[in-house]
Amino acid sequence: MSDFKLDWDRIARTGTAEAVLCDGKSTQQVDAIVAHAQELNRRLLLTRLAADRYEALALRGALDYDEVSRTAILGTLPEPAGPARVAIVSGGTSDVPVALEAARTLAFQGEASTRFVDVGVAGLWRLMEHLDDIRAHRIVIVVAGMEGAIFSVLTGLVASAVIAVPTSVGYGVATGGHAALNAALASCASGLAVVNIDNGFGAAHVALRMLGIELAAEAPTSRMRA
Repeated sequence: MSDFKLDWDRIARTGTAEAVLCDGKSTQQVDAIVAHAQELNRRLLLTRLAADRYEALALRGALDYDEVSRTAILGTLPEPAGPARVAIVSGGTSDVPVALEAARTLAFQGEASTRFVDVGVAGLWRLMEHLDDIRAHRIVIVVAGMEGAIFSVLTGLVASAVIAVPTSVGYGVATGGHAALNAALASCASGLAVVNIDNGFGAAHVALRMLGIELAAEAPTSRMRA
């Protein structure tokens, strides 16, 4: 009896596909899951896959791996149906791993995104010079740690739906991301949705449900990476 049972019908029920959280799983379990998906000609997104764990996989050659976001994709990425409808704004360079997790999750489901990096409000001019471009997107995912001030500032400047992703970046009382999380939850800017700390994957899925997109069909075996 296997240690896993993947929910392949999730995409039909909810519009968003099954994904595999690799934290807490052994190398053998992750390899078995990838092999199972290959046998069924299924695409698969793996999250929180550390670089050393990836290097230990027997089937790593079948995966498109990104070390920064710690994500891996089995199968080809679908072509986006149109221009990016989601902006991903990160307060600092240290927030990039979480922002990339959101971007890779969106890309797996065929949704393009535009990233705006290192535009935190400590230098407000950095955010303001990109404001018109950010406003052009239907949804804005904002990724930030420290005190999380950018969540309220940006939500008060755009008409787009805004999703806050507090990160565990910071020190002192900001350690672990709880200061940023509390700032997002306590924001007086209306229209701000909040996901858990470092949850770029979850923010991407909130955006996908807001957009109500038609997800790409599962890729056939012939299109998978060898």
